[in-house]
Amino acid sequence: MTTWPDTLPVSPLLDSFRETVSDSVIRTSMEQGPAKLRRRTTAAVRELFVSYLMSKDQVIALEAFYLTTLQGGSLSFDFTHPRIETTVSCRFVKPPEYGSGNGNFFKVTIELEVLP
Repeated sequence: MTTWPDTLPVSPLLDSFRETVSDSVIRTSMEQGPAKLRRRTTAAVRELFVSYLMSKDQVIALEAFYLTTLQGGSLSFDFTHPRIETTVSCRFVKPPEYGSGNGNFFKVTIELEVLP
């Protein structure tokens, strides 16, 4: 399995980390009384939203990782989850986004799905 490159940061910017769990419940309204609920799947994915401060060289490495190694984000890779600090299998939900930092650094935002 491909892994997150060693040359890229591991710890995201603190103010940027978000994690969501997908809704795996189907809710059916009833004519009377509370709605009925049932589980849709046991394989719910989690989504991670993280940002990193990266140098120009790290941005180039991330682009090569995304475009070449992961074939445009179509392949999964192993990644150290920032909250639980264990290795999880992830995929990019969409391409990385690059924002301004200062002359030498860029704020890079990525959205990942953690696979069950």
